[in-house]
Amino acid sequence: MSEWNLQTLRELHDSPLMDLVFQAASVHRAHHNPNEVQMSSLLSIKTGGCPEDCGYCPQAARYHTGVESTGLMTVNQVKTAAERAKGLGSSRLCMGAAWRNVKDNAEFDHVLDLVRTVNDMGMEVCATLGMLTPNQAERLAAAGLYAYNHNLDTSEDYYKEVISTRGYQDRIDTIGNARKAGLTVCSGGIIGMGESVDDRLKMLLPLANLAPQPDSVPINTLVAVEGTPMEDQKPVSIFELVRMIAVTRILMPITTVRLSAGRTSMTAEGQALCFLAGAGSIFAGDKLLTTPNPEAFADLEMFSNLGLKPTAPYSNGHTPLQLRLPSCFLSAFLMRASSLAIRLRFSSTMVDSS
Repeated sequence: MSEWNLQTLRELHDSPLMDLVFQAASVHRAHHNPNEVQMSSLLSIKTGGCPEDCGYCPQAARYHTGVESTGLMTVNQVKTAAERAKGLGSSRLCMGAAWRNVKDNAEFDHVLDLVRTVNDMGMEVCATLGMLTPNQAERLAAAGLYAYNHNLDTSEDYYKEVISTRGYQDRIDTIGNARKAGLTVCSGGIIGMGESVDDRLKMLLPLANLAPQPDSVPINTLVAVEGTPMEDQKPVSIFELVRMIAVTRILMPITTVRLSAGRTSMTAEGQALCFLAGAGSIFAGDKLLTTPNPEAFADLEMFSNLGLKPTAPYSNGHTPLQLRLPSCFLSAFLMRASSLAIRLRFSSTMVDSS
């Protein structure tokens, strides 16, 4: 949207709150059912031991946060978690692994099996696994992955204050690789890490300039975890969060705005204001990867009080690659991806042996 720049966004952000929320609510109602909110579940399929230095993350190996490292979950463990999530109203399962980047090995093959398992249950499958190559994105799409989450976290200017082990452009490239493979993009950021309001808005601009804009944008508030460099950050107020959600809604009308991390510190009334301002999704379940989240039954009670109902899978009209391709084309696609993976492994073996 060429008419948006930092100055116009800042004027919008700083407008009277009631005017801002009214404008955002009007945009939301024009493009979405205001009485439906998607419930998604976030599952850590591989926890801890990450080599990155993200200042907000308790899973970084270099920080002492008490998070225990675990290996990849089994197919049965993930299926059980997905069945529970689906039974409580979730239409999407997002699987997260504490990796810097995906590697072409047996663990990635196992993740593909997990994707197939959840996809076969009729749920939207999202994954956040770190950086992706184009081939890895294609293999995930062929397995039935619906969406790939890769957050920008913050503005390019403030990015170096948050992480040094991965560049900002690396994140842009991964988003591009996911999109080229036919995956829907889920990308947003975190507020409350010491950034300025301008940094928050400059995080949104590159997302808004994607064509098409992201399928979903999570707006997280920092959960300050003891042992991380950001453990002493002051929590953001509910009004800061509402302003950010409202601006995101107006800037990206079709996009689903996700009310993400930080809900444990919010009242039901505060969350209702976020829904009014354009939030159309929450992460349900008692944990978001490793940080606390409201219990699922509390969310269902809130939905009942507000007259909200969970959205069905694929309600925006998109479907996974598996459902879009004729079976003969899909078989050829899988054979191509498998053959390429074998050649890559063979080449790697030859290099190592030399």
